[in-house]
Amino acid sequence: MSVALSIRKEKARKRSVLIKKYKPLYAILSVILVYFIIFRYIPIIMGVILSLQDFKLGNTLLSAKFVGLDNFTRVFTDPDILKIIRNTILLSIYKLIWGFFPPIILAIMIFDIVSVTYKRVCQTIVYIPHFFSWVIVYGIAYAFFSNSGFINSLLSILGMKHIDFLTNSRYFRSLLVGTSIWKNAGWGTILYFAALTGVNPELYEACKIDGAGPIRRITTVTLPAILPVIVFNLIISLGNILNNDFEQVLLFYNGAVYDVGDIIDTWVYRIGIGQMQYSIGAAVGLMKSFVGFILIVGSNKLSRRLTERSLW
Repeated sequence: MSVALSIRKEKARKRSVLIKKYKPLYAILSVILVYFIIFRYIPIIMGVILSLQDFKLGNTLLSAKFVGLDNFTRVFTDPDILKIIRNTILLSIYKLIWGFFPPIILAIMIFDIVSVTYKRVCQTIVYIPHFFSWVIVYGIAYAFFSNSGFINSLLSILGMKHIDFLTNSRYFRSLLVGTSIWKNAGWGTILYFAALTGVNPELYEACKIDGAGPIRRITTVTLPAILPVIVFNLIISLGNILNNDFEQVLLFYNGAVYDVGDIIDTWVYRIGIGQMQYSIGAAVGLMKSFVGFILIVGSNKLSRRLTERSLW
């Protein structure tokens, strides 16, 4: 009994020494924890409560009427909800398919550039669009794809018919996906560059000595080196399958393309904020978070089973 007591005392003493030694780090960590509690976890709790109430202006969370699952029932009985969910998933899938690989290809191409100066110039050029707001990106897209824009002016010179890119349902999703890739592809290369900088240069030299060409070096050295980052990005992308760039869609879409451009976020904006049905918006947000959580956990398990790599 005395031995067990002495062991516990020794562990407590060591713990006390460690706490005193790393006291500044614990102080910094406490600030971070407080931040997440106030700005992350408390809003989650408030959102869950709000989704179960009939919240009106002038109410508080304590005074609002409790309605249970009525808000969720109203969401699923809305005649447009299936179309909105379909649009959201399709747009996310298109962005995932067409936008997932360009950052990988860009990172590999720029990483293989021999000239350091030219490499930095290329990195800067592909990074710049990320810092443009969606308002600026829309302005650029309008200058190119509007009825009086550059593309249609060129079509007129060639004697061809104008195309209403911005108001045609056939081209609207392609326009969203294309502008998203142009804006985000360069910035998406940063994680891959970070992974590639940790690769031992001797591996590339060994491949060259063995007679491996550029493609062979990419498949045997480069891709295995960035595979963990690829898996990480893929899992996060799958978890965000119901999230689209709300600002982008809100700026680009109009009444003529509602049938293909109206997504969950814009629907919540119109219903939750425009019509002040805050509880409906909270219910949809809660459902999106739940689906995203399931997708992240499921894709993580699938990745661990298939590739033996995962986030946790």
